Amino acid sequence: MMVRVEKDGEITIVVIDRREAKNAVDRITAEALADAFRAFDADESARVAVLAGDHGTFCAGADLKAFSRGTPNRIAPDGDGPMGPSRMLLRKPVVAAIAGHAVAGGLELALWCDLRVVEEDTVMGVFCRRWGVPLIDGGTVRLPRIVGLGRALDLILTGRAVDAQEALAMGLANRVVAKGRAREEAVALAKQIASFPQTCMREDRLSAYEQDGMSIDAALANELQHGMRSLADPEMIAAVMRFVGGAGRGGKLE
Repeated sequence: MMVRVEKDGEITIVVIDRREAKNAVDRITAEALADAFRAFDADESARVAVLAGDHGTFCAGADLKAFSRGTPNRIAPDGDGPMGPSRMLLRKPVVAAIAGHAVAGGLELALWCDLRVVEEDTVMGVFCRRWGVPLIDGGTVRLPRIVGLGRALDLILTGRAVDAQEALAMGLANRVVAKGRAREEAVALAKQIASFPQTCMREDRLSAYEQDGMSIDAALANELQHGMRSLADPEMIAAVMRFVGGAGRGGKLE
């Protein structure tokens, strides 16, 4: 299978497995990725997903060999993106576990994820600049929003390689871990996120995404709407009561 799905309790792990293509994504793989994340979003038992690539590489981008054979990825203004899930805004977070290269469309898949855990020898970049292949899976949108316009233009215009430490410094990476540990650390991070009251976490996450482009008044009003859903959630009320009870017995914040 080009994409396989594994389960670790409340964590869904989606793995790209195309060793011969350095996990480059062709049309079939893109469809499988989109289907996997639709299934994750609909699965009430799954709280957080991890996206990884097998064989020491995250993703080398779109499969240009398939393009040259006349079987390009799907390119249409509606529906799934060329790389699969890149147009989706899921209800639940996704953590990227990045080893080796995350370049071109692979970088766009990494940007689509909420958080990025990268190994110390990871290479990221808009390598498709070298071949005249455009960013059409959110790269020109998400990269400036994550690292700022100046840094994004540096990467978009030059197509240069970015190592793990520079990615961390610019906010492109959220964690840098030892070689071979990206998936393990990403799953650990996903489990931490999964341990929190879910309604509140998801509503805060959506508010953070939706505020971009809104006026301050509209963004604050939208934040309150999301917050009201959290305040009405029984899980939040129970958690507050546990905290109050613990504080009354000498509990402390950590």
